[in-house]
This record gives sequence, C-alpha cells and structure tokens, in this order.
Amino acid sequence: MDVDGPDWDLLSSYAGLLALAVLSIYAGSRGSVTDKQVRVATGKETDVAEEEEEEELPDRIGSSDAYLFPIVGSMVLFGLYVVVKYLGEGWINWLLQWYFAVVGIGSVAKSLISLVKWTMGSERWRKFEKTEILVLKGPRELASVSMRTPAWYLLPIGALTSILYSFGPSTTRRSALLTDILALSFSHNALSLIKIDSFKTGCVLLSGLFLYDIWWVFGTEVMVHVASTLDIPIKVLWPKSIVFSTARGFTMLGLGDIVVPGLFIALALRYDYHRASQQHDSPSVRKPYFYSALLAYVAGLGTTIVVMHNFKTAQPALLYLSPACILSFFLTAFIRDEFKDAWAWSDEPEKKEDAVQTSTTTNGKTDGSAENGSVALEPTTSSLLEDGEEAGKDKKKKRKRKKE
Repeated sequence: MDVDGPDWDLLSSYAGLLALAVLSIYAGSRGSVTDKQVRVATGKETDVAEEEEEEELPDRIGSSDAYLFPIVGSMVLFGLYVVVKYLGEGWINWLLQWYFAVVGIGSVAKSLISLVKWTMGSERWRKFEKTEILVLKGPRELASVSMRTPAWYLLPIGALTSILYSFGPSTTRRSALLTDILALSFSHNALSLIKIDSFKTGCVLLSGLFLYDIWWVFGTEVMVHVASTLDIPIKVLWPKSIVFSTARGFTMLGLGDIVVPGLFIALALRYDYHRASQQHDSPSVRKPYFYSALLAYVAGLGTTIVVMHNFKTAQPALLYLSPACILSFFLTAFIRDEFKDAWAWSDEPEKKEDAVQTSTTTNGKTDGSAENGSVALEPTTSSLLEDGEEAGKDKKKKRKRKKE
C-alpha cells in the first residue's frame, strides 16, 4: 500500500509495542524488590508480620548459570527446530498450548494479586484473613495452599483467560489481547521471581545471549522458523492500526527480548535500593542505575525497530539491547565513581546464623571467657551431671566387689 506521508498506523504499532515492553519491565523490576527492602531503604521499621508476608524464595542466576544459558538455550532451540521440521508442528503446538494454558492460570492470577496488593498497599492487604487448603492422606500432609481472601477471587480470572485462549470461539481464540495478557503475566512473574546475583553475572548473561541471538538469527534459519511456527503466548503483539484493526496484522516482540534485559534492569533497581539502605540520606530512593538502564533499553529497542523498518528483515533485538544495558551500567558507575563497589556487590541474601549452633560452638572454647551465657552453660551442666552419675555407678560397683 502506497502512502504519501508517514505510516501512522505502523508507527503507532511500534509505539504500542515499546510501551508494553517498558511497562512490563518496570512492573517486573518493582516486583523483584521486596517490601522489606523498600522499608529498609526508606528508613522505616520492618515488623515480623511483614517479613512473614514476603513471597517465596526467588531463583537466583549465578555466574556459572550465566555461562550455561546460551548453551542450554541453543540446545532447546535446535531441538524444537528438529521436531517442528521433521515431525510436524501440529502436535508440538498442541502440547505447548496445553502447558502454557495450565501455567497461565497461576501466572495471570499471581500478576493480578501483585497489582491489587500494590494498589491497596501492603498494610491494607495484610488485614485480609488468610484461608488455607490442605490436602491430606491420613495424618500426612501432601500439599497446602494459603492465600488471603481477595486472591481466591482473582484465581478464576486467571483460569478464564487460559480457557478462552485454549478453547474459546474462533473470534477470541489466540487473540492478540489474550496472548498479550498471558505473555505479560509470564514476563512479570519471571522478572519478580528470577534474580541475577551481581552485575558481573548480568554482563556475562547479556554478552552470551548477544552472541546467541546473532548466530541463530543471522547465521541460520532456526530462530525465525521456530518463532513463526510455534503458536504459543511467548510474544507480545500490537495491531498495525491506530484504531486497533487487525486487517494489516501485528507487530511482534519476543518475550526473551523483554525478560533477558529486564532481569538486568531489575538488578539495577535492587542495587539502587541497596545504596539507599546504606546511606539513609533521603526519605525517597534515588534510582540512577535503574533509570539509566531503562532508558538504554528504550534506546536499544528503538534502534532495533528503526533498523527492522528500514531493512524489512527480522532483527535480533539483543544485538542492540545487550550492549545498551551493559554500557548504561558502566557509564553510570564510572560517572558516579562507584564502579568498584557496584561490581563487587552481590544480591545474595545475608545468611542467618543459627543461635543454638553459635552458642554451642562458643561454649566449646577454653579461653575462660564469660560471654557464653546461660544457654551455653546448659550443655556443660548436663555433661557434668552425666559424669557424676557415671562416677556414682563406678563407686557402687567397687562396693559390691569388696563385699564379694
């Protein structure tokens, strides 16, 4: 179709896609910061109830994991390519659609819970009662689920999204809206629950996937073939129309181009909160690393879109996103003269020492220190009593021998 001026429909589609990606990363990054970290950074006290309310322990990506990511990803991608090319796409699409439909129930519900909790605030959220469901086999507990009251009402919404996506009428099945809802929920939960442990690991991860993306997009047909064949919610779509008409089709962004840089940007936000917790010079948290990384992402994705639009070919987004995010960190750290501290920082949680083990170890010292306390003295007292009982038994045995 020939147009005299700018193609505003296509430009609006690019803008919408960029907005969805940035919004997803912003929400996921915020979700990766715990309420306790926010309170510590802003100088507020953290109560016991709040600590108990924290989410499950996240999966952390260490440096060894970062080195393996491109290798494992290549094996999975090539395996899918072989299956699709030689065994057909029908059954693998059916299998993966079922998988993502089931996983999508919990994913959408969890994202909605995070949204409602953020809207209400943590204090109001904790006022709702918890309801627990137990699965028992005799006296043995097989499984348990505990959620606050609003969460139980949000769970059916997640189920409805997956049901419509998988089994809805032809007008809704695989629609862009349902695909985006599922994909954005996957992105939000991945960024909230998967955490890179340091900037060093983040740079290794982005560098490895930078090479991975270039090879599989430019070097072979594998990436494009698999992406165009699999019909599953691992991409974000936006119609090529200002009025959201689907006649011209959609622009598309793979979920990996959101999640992978997003993990690095979320790490930058957590580092900003760490810095604030060390300084306590302001009630608000300054976020130079986060905003510079987010701005770099916008610039990198914008460059990807411009190149793709001009050359009319698919582009490996990480070719532009990885260097942009890495450079944003180095520039910010060097400008602020904080590179040494930032590079050495680790996001690993502090290990809590076991009080009983510590007291027992302290009691074993022979320096005569008076710091042992009553807990440390208990093992010594019990051992003295045991020695006394054994000595008493020996005396009784000797008396019996004398009588004999």
